[in-house]
Amino acid sequence: MYHALRKAFFSDAHCVSDSTAKSYEELFAKLDTNKDGIVDVSELKAGLSSMGVYLGKGAAQKIMTSGDADKSSGLDLNEFSEYLKEHEKKLKLTFKSLDKNNDGRIDYKEIKQSLTDLGVGVTDEQAQKLLQSIDVDGTMTLDWNEWKEHFLFSAASNLQDILRYWKHSTVLDIGDSLTIPDEFTEEEKTTGVWYKQLAAGAVAGAVSRTGTAPLDRMKVFMQVHSSKTNKISLVGGFKQMVKEGGVASLWRGNGVNVLKIAPETAIKFMAYEQYKKLLGQEPGKVKPHERFMAGSLAGATAQTAIYPMEVMKTRLTLRKTGQYSSMADCAKKILKKEGLKAFYKGYVPNILGIIPYAGIDLAVYESLKNAWLSHYAKDTANPGILVLLGCGTISSTCGQLASYPLALIRTRMQAQASIEGSEQVNMNKLVKNIIERDGMLGLYRGILPNFMKVIPAVSISYVVYEYMRSGLGISK
Repeated sequence: MYHALRKAFFSDAHCVSDSTAKSYEELFAKLDTNKDGIVDVSELKAGLSSMGVYLGKGAAQKIMTSGDADKSSGLDLNEFSEYLKEHEKKLKLTFKSLDKNNDGRIDYKEIKQSLTDLGVGVTDEQAQKLLQSIDVDGTMTLDWNEWKEHFLFSAASNLQDILRYWKHSTVLDIGDSLTIPDEFTEEEKTTGVWYKQLAAGAVAGAVSRTGTAPLDRMKVFMQVHSSKTNKISLVGGFKQMVKEGGVASLWRGNGVNVLKIAPETAIKFMAYEQYKKLLGQEPGKVKPHERFMAGSLAGATAQTAIYPMEVMKTRLTLRKTGQYSSMADCAKKILKKEGLKAFYKGYVPNILGIIPYAGIDLAVYESLKNAWLSHYAKDTANPGILVLLGCGTISSTCGQLASYPLALIRTRMQAQASIEGSEQVNMNKLVKNIIERDGMLGLYRGILPNFMKVIPAVSISYVVYEYMRSGLGISK
């Protein structure tokens, strides 16, 4: 694949340690074009490109960040050699973990098994295409030298990273926590990487929700107050909210919306692990349908535990100036005026909404993933961040579209007692009333601002997540 680099480095790098060190020096000398003893980002890109190695966007900078111990914006020979040695160790460990039968080669069945272990289903043909994108000699197996040649300077550090990309990750926070939890390998669990990734995801979600809070408040405002006789436009709604409470009022309810991320994530993850054990037919492995069932049950468990915070979020979002002084004051007044059961108003439609959301979300993601694997996997095993963001955004949006009427009913039920003169009705009667008054479109009030916040929410959460991963030392 990278013939010039292979000739300069891979052909004899595995002979003895002295030869490996010499190979590092020779490669460094070729990359250090201005002979100042430092290889910077531009030299790394240009040098590898001239050898036929084309780095993905941001890959050169990631190599620099990982290897630049003295933060000098460049790698000297020692830093360069140390980076390659450490990177090779990681690649070797991953190669061994994928080589299920320990024969020194990886075939398409082992790739398929590794994907299955992560809860990602692919066909034999798709696994073969993934293998072909790395296979240099056309044997339909990968030996250690092919593996090292392909991944030493790859944007993804190894195939296992690429396989993990195809998990349906919950990193992309769009404000609704109904997705299937993340899947972690045994290695990630034992090394403690999983809790760092959950922490990074929680921070990313908090920043994302804060950034899109005005659109989220507008969605709730239109869900509760907009109707055929009281049409609320996007601009008119914002003007109304700013006039009533100032610009800061656009962030009402965001505090509790951010606060509930951590407990919900933790409960969902722990419950998911337990449900997988109960439902799984093979220990340590999870099939797509088992993953869906375990994830849905975990989501229901987490929602049950934190649902009072969901009710408070709606009440605080819709509150008028001076109605509540704090979250604690809101909880106290709801409890005193309406009793404990008020904290579970709208619970049934909320739980029912998990099934269509998660089911359609996963189904669309799998379809998009399979379409990409079928058409493009022959050229590269790495889908690239735009493909992954696109798949995740489209599938989440489809999931929201399917479950939106239930989300609207939930919000209306949560808000009923806070609206003067509002009739306290059950779910069935509320649906009937909305359809009679506003038609089927009435069940989709507020969907415009809801969709408007998807792309900025996804973008913000991804960028913050990557920074957090880097800061916590888990950047690939």
